[in-house]
Amino acid sequence: MKDLIVADKSNLITQLWKASPWIYSLLNSASSVSDAREKIFEYFNELERTYFNVFSELPNRKLHITDRNSAKESIRVFKNILRTENEVITKFSAVKILFGLATGVKEIIDDVQNGFLLEMIYLFHGISGKTGDFAFKQYTLNYTNGEEGLLTDSNLVLDQFSSAMKVGMLKFKLGNHPLRKLNKESVKQKLLTHFVAVESDWLDYRWHLRHKIQNLATLSSIVKLEKDEIENLTIAEKAGIPFQITPYYLSLFNENGRTDEDRVVRAQVLPGFRYCQNMNEHSSTEVDLDLLGEKLIQPVEGISRKYPQIVSLRVFDSCPQICVYCQNNRELRNQKELSTPEETIKKALNWISEKTEISEVTISGGEPLLLSDEKLESIIRKLAAIGHVERIRIGTRMLVTLPSRITTDLVEILSKYNIPGKREVCLVTHFEHVAELTGESIEAVTKIRRAGMSIYNQQVFTYYNSRRYETSALRRALKLSGIDPYYTFHTKGKKETVDFRVPIARLEQERKEEARFLPGLVRTDEPVFSIPRFGKSHLRSWQDHEVIMVLANGGRVYRFFPWQSRRVKTEDYLYTDVAIYDYLQRLHRDGEEVDDYSSIWFYY
Repeated sequence: MKDLIVADKSNLITQLWKASPWIYSLLNSASSVSDAREKIFEYFNELERTYFNVFSELPNRKLHITDRNSAKESIRVFKNILRTENEVITKFSAVKILFGLATGVKEIIDDVQNGFLLEMIYLFHGISGKTGDFAFKQYTLNYTNGEEGLLTDSNLVLDQFSSAMKVGMLKFKLGNHPLRKLNKESVKQKLLTHFVAVESDWLDYRWHLRHKIQNLATLSSIVKLEKDEIENLTIAEKAGIPFQITPYYLSLFNENGRTDEDRVVRAQVLPGFRYCQNMNEHSSTEVDLDLLGEKLIQPVEGISRKYPQIVSLRVFDSCPQICVYCQNNRELRNQKELSTPEETIKKALNWISEKTEISEVTISGGEPLLLSDEKLESIIRKLAAIGHVERIRIGTRMLVTLPSRITTDLVEILSKYNIPGKREVCLVTHFEHVAELTGESIEAVTKIRRAGMSIYNQQVFTYYNSRRYETSALRRALKLSGIDPYYTFHTKGKKETVDFRVPIARLEQERKEEARFLPGLVRTDEPVFSIPRFGKSHLRSWQDHEVIMVLANGGRVYRFFPWQSRRVKTEDYLYTDVAIYDYLQRLHRDGEEVDDYSSIWFYY
């Protein structure tokens, strides 16, 4: 695949027709786009019958059942792309482009993009049952050797899986790795010196909140910044785009410059060029900040409700640091006190008390643990007094950004209301990478777990943690530290998050080819896609989503059916994904072996 990723357009067009000479013949002989569409539809119908007709003598019947099944999925996708309804919806016609390429229309040949050609090449391979040719380290079980031979082969394959995973995960160092600890201590000492502080200050979370790093001068005096980081931070400061980092989180930066070990840490909090460009654009135009449609699902102010039995209670509108990819970062402001007014919280709690079907409440923000212990306990105490509330979640990232906030006093407050058999109090946090699992964060987790409370992790699957086995390494480290993997979110949406986005196919591939190698108790997270207003759609269920078009740049257009769609009639949701070609190009530029990702094209 690497050769195709770097190939020029003329070479790709040649490879396209080699992948399916029969489709080329059909297109070339068609009298019009409509005629081409009908001929290909007819061909696909016949191909499907051939693949699964036990009386067929054609070579296609000799394909392995797994390849035939993959071919069926590819045909299903290709038929969607051919449908006129989907052309109208997306305002694009893939078959028109294919017809123009086959019949030599110069304008189409000149305009067609490599991303589109790559998608079509692999779709052609897919419908031909050649998906196995592009599998990642494919192994075969030999059933012809009888039970004893099968057992030997099976053990060999499982050993190979395990070995590949072990080697793959070892590439990613935990935050408490000895080398990372040395780096962290060095950066910490520089921070203490810079702010004229002592060790006891470092242990006080309030000190960190008072000394957030919010300007380029301070940041560059502590750690070495790369040229692009300096340029982008300069743009951000001139444009008035805020950034802020806690001293603790800055200590996770590699002191001597960006490396593979801290790139995900830096990317989360350092504004990139396109982030600055788009944030600046939004500041000068009227833009709806409510990306997920939260205002449309607020029964009362302060409450969001997407599901039957759980609601979110927003109590604070700021965070100790601003994450570049956060869905809410446009709404967060660099201010000390942005708690929800007491009257709003009172009305929200009254609404919850009247809704007996609500059994679970997430206390969210922003960062709810920026509230004082007294204010937080007041809210929890009132929730706990509502008889039908069985579970209270605290949605927090303090375990990652400022673990010293998990004080003995705070843990005592939370555990007071955690009554086994009656009510659970738990934390839902957000670790992105093993680099964030430091000794301090694990110590904070241990305090909570020893008090009898559970912690669950919601990871956002971004470009910076999407390499082979990177997220699996996180799952394993989380579970060993006392945190249960809960959700893995696909990154989507706002223009300024474009640098973080990855194709849906990569998350599906990761789940099938990497996470599946882990024991069940470790891979407890569910890959999901959040649909505005409607909530999470499971990405493992093909009934919940489908590819309906491939656009000019190779980006797939997906139709999502909300989780409620089997019970009530709901509107579908259309989403234009990142082109797989663009994602693989980026991996290639960053030194990844893109051939290891070849099967990504066959995940839909």
